[in-house]
Amino acid sequence: MLCLWRRAYLALAFSALAALGVSPSSFLGDSLIRHNPVQNVLEYESVRGEPLCQHSTTGPIETTLCDYETIESVNGELYSVLSELVQMPFFKYFQADLYRECPFWQENGFCMNRECGITTVDESEIPERWRAAALSKIELPPLEERVLLPGCYYRDSDFCFLDDMTEGEYVDLTLVPERYTGYSGPSAHRVWKSIYEENCFGLSELNLLTTRSPAQVTLPDTLTDVLREPINGENADGECLEKRVYYKIISGLHASISTHICLESLNQTTGEMGPNLECFVTRIASHPERLQYIYFNAVLLLRAVSRIGPYLRDYDYCSMSMPTPHDHVLPEDIQEEAKTLGTLSKVIDIAEHVGKFDERVLFRGENANILKEEFKMHFRNVSRIMDCVGCDKCRLWGKVQTTGIATALKILFEMDETALDPHKNHHHLQRSEVVALINTLHRFSESLQAAEIFRDMWKKTAESDANHLIEEAERAVVGNPRKSPTHASTSRKSHTPHSPSPSPSYTISLETMQRYLQRLIRRCKKHTLSCFSIFLQVWQQLHNAMFPLRTEL
Repeated sequence: MLCLWRRAYLALAFSALAALGVSPSSFLGDSLIRHNPVQNVLEYESVRGEPLCQHSTTGPIETTLCDYETIESVNGELYSVLSELVQMPFFKYFQADLYRECPFWQENGFCMNRECGITTVDESEIPERWRAAALSKIELPPLEERVLLPGCYYRDSDFCFLDDMTEGEYVDLTLVPERYTGYSGPSAHRVWKSIYEENCFGLSELNLLTTRSPAQVTLPDTLTDVLREPINGENADGECLEKRVYYKIISGLHASISTHICLESLNQTTGEMGPNLECFVTRIASHPERLQYIYFNAVLLLRAVSRIGPYLRDYDYCSMSMPTPHDHVLPEDIQEEAKTLGTLSKVIDIAEHVGKFDERVLFRGENANILKEEFKMHFRNVSRIMDCVGCDKCRLWGKVQTTGIATALKILFEMDETALDPHKNHHHLQRSEVVALINTLHRFSESLQAAEIFRDMWKKTAESDANHLIEEAERAVVGNPRKSPTHASTSRKSHTPHSPSPSPSYTISLETMQRYLQRLIRRCKKHTLSCFSIFLQVWQQLHNAMFPLRTEL
C-alpha cells in the first residue's frame, strides 16, 4: 500500500512541476542518478506519440541538438516502420563470415545451446545481384585502397573491418532474432572485457571489470563519470568530448544488446521466451545512464540516415538483375522495390526531423586527425573482436551492429557532399553497410520500445515483489557475493522474483551435433593447426552436455 501511495505522490509532484513549466529531475538529467535509480527509470512517464508541445523537455542530449522527449514522441512510429522495413528482402538478407578465426587469442569456447545456432540460407535463394560474386565486381574498392587481412579489409575512411566476400554465409536476419542464447561464462566475459579494456584512450580502465558493479562486464561508476560533461568546474583533463562519445557508443551498444536479452529471455520454469523484469532492473534500470546511451546511439544513427537520405532514396533496391530489352520485368518486382523505397522514405522523413546529432563539434583542433585515426583504430578492433564470440547468433548480431554503427560514423565524419551524391558516387557504401545501418537503427529503436514494456510490467508489480527487485539491484551494485551473470548473456530466472531458478537441463539434439561438426570441418579447412585443439574442445563440451557432473553444491 505504501508503494502505491508513493507512486501516486510522485505522479502528482511531476504533474505539478510540468504545469509550472519546470522539468523535474529524472534519469534523463545531466546529473548521474544515485538515489532510487530503478524507480527513476521505471516510473518515468515517457512521451508516447503525444504532441511534444504539451511536455517540458530535459534539454538536448550531449553532442546532439535533440532532446529525449522528441525521440520518445516519434519512436513508436519509427519502430513500427522499421519493423516493416527489415522484413523486406533487401534488408533481411545479410552475408557474414561467421567462421573467421579470432585474431587476438585462441578461442575455442563454442556455445552448445541450441539458441546459439543460426539457420543459413542457400545461395540459390539469394537474388543473383545480391550474391557475393556479383557485388564484389562493383562494390570492392581497388586493391591499392584496401588494407588487407585474412578474409577482411578496411579503407582509410572505414571505422570497421569489412568482409572481402570470399567467404561467408547468407543469413535471413528475420529468422535469427537477437535474444537470450545462454552464451555466458569466460568466453563472453573475455569478449566484453577486451572491448572495454583494450580499446581505451589512455584512461585508467584497467580495473574496469573488477570494480563493484551489477555484472562482470559492465561499466563501473568510475568510468561512467567520464561519459558526461564536467559540472561545477570539475577538472576535465584528458577527458575530451571524443572519448566520451566513444564510450557512450560502446556502452549504448552493450545496453541495447542486454535489453534485447531481457526482452526475450528464457523462463527456465516454463521453457518459454518472454520479458524478464528482474533482468532489466539489474542490467539497465539500476544504472540509468545506460538507457541514456541507447537514446544517444539512436540519435547518432538517425543523423546518419538523415545525412545519407538522398543517397538512400536513389539506391537500387530491386532484387532482379538489370533487364535486357528481351526480358520481361515482373510487376511484383517493381512493386517490391516501390514498397521498399516507400517504407524507407518514411524512416528518412523521421530521421530528418529528429536526427540532430552535431558532428561538427567533434575532431576539431590541431590534434583532430590523430584523434580521429585513434578513434577508427579502436572501433576497428571492436569489429574484429566480434570474430572471437563463441555463439554464432551473438557473433552475427555483433557483426551487424558494429558494422551499422561504423557505417554511421563514416557517414558523419568521412563523407563529404561529393561522396553523398548518389549520381557521382553510387557505390560508395556496400550493400552490407546499408543493410547493417538500417537493422542497427531498428535494434536501438526496439530497445527504447522495450523500456516501455518493462515500465508497464513495473506498474503491475506488487509492492513486495517491487521491493525485492530493488533490493536485488542494490545488492548487485554494492557487490553481490553470489556469482553474477555476464552483461552479455545470463540465465533467465523465473518471472516470479522469489522463485528459485532450477538447475539448467542439458539436452543436445542430433541437429546441434551436426551443426558443430560442420563448423569444425569449416574451421579445419581454413586453419589446420588449430583443428586438433578445437576438436578436443568440442568433444569435451559434447561429453559434458550429455553426461553432466554436478560440480556445485
